[in-house]
Amino acid sequence: MKVFCISDNIDTQMGLRLGGIDGTVVHTAQEVLSLLDNLIKDKDMGIVLMTTKIVNLCPEVISKYKLELKSPLLVEIPDRHGGTNIGETIDSYISEAIGIKI
Repeated sequence: MKVFCISDNIDTQMGLRLGGIDGTVVHTAQEVLSLLDNLIKDKDMGIVLMTTKIVNLCPEVISKYKLELKSPLLVEIPDRHGGTNIGETIDSYISEAIGIKI
């Protein structure tokens, strides 16, 4: 199983690379979607880490992938700019999936 990081900055990408996780730096929504399409097709890909800024470039598509794909697991990670409201995001995913506000 492979792990890959899609980052908006070299610091996050290099830090994860030191830990043995391959990755790349992208800056546009088109680059993100193209890369995600390739990663999804790779049957050995298990986890795709994405910085918050990357997720914010195309949130609708990434949310759709998170809900529909069995593999790879798409995980939002905070970068050097700080965290996000990941708890609120998870609440909205659950509410959308089951139709009940938490």
